[in-house]
Formats: sequence, structure tokens, C-alpha cells
Amino acid sequence: MWIKIKNWTKGIIFALGVIYAAIFVYNNSGSPVSFWWWFGHTPQTTVFYLAAFAFAAGVIFTLLVRMMWGTVRQFRKMGASNRTEKLEREMADMKAKAAMLQSKPTTSSDGVTVQVDQLGG
Repeated sequence: MWIKIKNWTKGIIFALGVIYAAIFVYNNSGSPVSFWWWFGHTPQTTVFYLAAFAFAAGVIFTLLVRMMWGTVRQFRKMGASNRTEKLEREMADMKAKAAMLQSKPTTSSDGVTVQVDQLGG
């Protein structure tokens, strides 16, 4: 029952949008307007074409801005990843150096090399 109501509501809203768009096109397709876009350039066009091109320009601008933010986000993520990898490499190097410093080989009286821990061994 609720699904039918939801579908009918969507259908009615879509139909009203299509009707409004048709009325908009009919009423504005013949109305002339002069559009200023640069000094000395004011071409004559209709309100419909002006609105359509403004809408298309807005869509293109929105897509470009979203793409730009995505690229900025990727650069930030890449920088953070590089910093993390560098810190991990530095930490591994420090651990390797610390492991080398903790034990040193010594020779016993028998001539056998034995590892002795400097910290307590």
C-alpha cells in the first residue's frame, strides 16, 4: 500500500516537473534578450537559450569544482601516506640499530664466540 502511494507521489511530482518545463520552454522560447559577456559584445538571444546555457555552464562548473576537490583530497592522502611510510622506515631503522647495540660478540677462553647482552648478561 505505502509503496503504491510512494510511486504515485513520485510520478505526480515528475509529471508536474515536465509540465512546468514545457510551459517554461513555450513562454521563453520567443522572448528576446541581450546578453553582455564582454566589452562591446552583446549578442541577441532568447531567454530559453540563455537559461539553458547558464544551466549547462553551472553543471560544468560544479563538475570541475568536484573534480578539483577530489584531486586535492588525493594529494593530501598521498602526502599523509608518504609521511607514514617515511616514519615507519625510520622506526624500523632505529629498531635495527638498537638491536645491534644491545648485543655484542665476545670470545671466551675456549675460543668460542658467545653473544653477551650488555644490559644484564
